[in-house]
Amino acid sequence: MYRQGDVLIVPVAEDALPEQAARLPEEPRDGRGRMVLALGEVTGHAHAVMGPGRLLREPGPFGTTLLHLPEGGRVVHEEHGAIPLPKGWFRVIRQREYVPGAVRVVAD
Repeated sequence: MYRQGDVLIVPVAEDALPEQAARLPEEPRDGRGRMVLALGEVTGHAHAVMGPGRLLREPGPFGTTLLHLPEGGRVVHEEHGAIPLPKGWFRVIRQREYVPGAVRVVAD
């Protein structure tokens, strides 16, 4: 497992991918060519992955997010050290917090 701030990245064996993986839409890269895992609402900084691959994301804040890195890659953020990732599939999980009456995704 890998963690950078409020983003957790968990390796997933290809034969253990969720059934909906084949139907998830591919997320476009940002203007800098990065796959953005989480965008900070306050700072505008991003947890993003550099390198070849695909980011598949189910719509909605709590939807499944899968990352495929056929050659490996690295997670970058303006306020954290870069984290190298090996090749493979990963599930991306955003930290959540409870506020009275709701659960929401943590944003920096």
